[in-house]
Amino acid sequence: MLTLLSLLQGRRRWTGAELAERLEVSPRTVRGDIERLRDLGYSVAAARGGAGGYRLGAGGADVPPLLLDADEAVAVAIGLRSGMSCIIGGMEETSLQALTKVERLLPARVRHRLRNLDRFLVPLPFAEPAPVVDPRLLTMLVELCRGCERLRFDEHDRQDTAAAPGRREIEPYRVINRGNRWYLFGYDLGIDEWRVFPVERIVPRTPTGPRFRERELPGDLEDFVARLLPTRTWNRQATVVVHAPADVVAERIAPAEGELSVLDDSTCRAVVGGQTILAIAAVLARLDADFAIEDSPDLARCLAELSDRYAHAAASHEYG
Repeated sequence: MLTLLSLLQGRRRWTGAELAERLEVSPRTVRGDIERLRDLGYSVAAARGGAGGYRLGAGGADVPPLLLDADEAVAVAIGLRSGMSCIIGGMEETSLQALTKVERLLPARVRHRLRNLDRFLVPLPFAEPAPVVDPRLLTMLVELCRGCERLRFDEHDRQDTAAAPGRREIEPYRVINRGNRWYLFGYDLGIDEWRVFPVERIVPRTPTGPRFRERELPGDLEDFVARLLPTRTWNRQATVVVHAPADVVAERIAPAEGELSVLDDSTCRAVVGGQTILAIAAVLARLDADFAIEDSPDLARCLAELSDRYAHAAASHEYG
């Protein structure tokens, strides 16, 4: 029956003889299975004569939902079980409701397989909790990507939502899932560069911006995004533009401390991470170069406090 339904969905019209040959059954069995599909709610039209045959009628491919075989049902159920502890906020209850409906439709032997999976498959969370993302926000971002509409938003620091947000206006292109986190890839109109933004920090401003003409993507998207995102997990991180060549900066920063990208011959961008903001400040001091902070109010406050402390210490010293 599943194969029959797939055949009817894949071509406009089939004769009874063609279906019998493909399914390796008799024409009588085909007629019986067509009646069973109709009983399930599928609209299957039939016509006699040389140009006759079977085809799905209006809406026949939509109602009811496509049936699943045993392996497909198990795969769907595993996905729904994962969704009960997923990183898309608000989907846990929906996943549980859908899982309950799927399990009711399964034969006893398949339900037994699911119970075994539930008992012996143990998901272990990452040491660092993944940020929870509102599904409505993901849907909105995807729709803006599809419609080529600009997005205006406030970008909050994930460690300090009370800090003053940064204002952004971008052309959104893709919503990316990497390492159990969601990112928005787009063109930042404020700095005229491609950027990647953690979705959990995005607070959209309404209304959205005007439509834009799509730009050519910067080569292989996967490789490009991998260069923009850090490969290591830090408790805190900040992005700065360093006024020094990338090859010079690379000699003063360990790979575990930051990721570098070339802007031009004399500047580079550094995503610097550490256990604390103070540790990041120490790494930046070691660079021995001027820099500008892009995305961390906490780092700016930390540097201001250090500046006052060092200035006070210098003023207390009597120069010879």
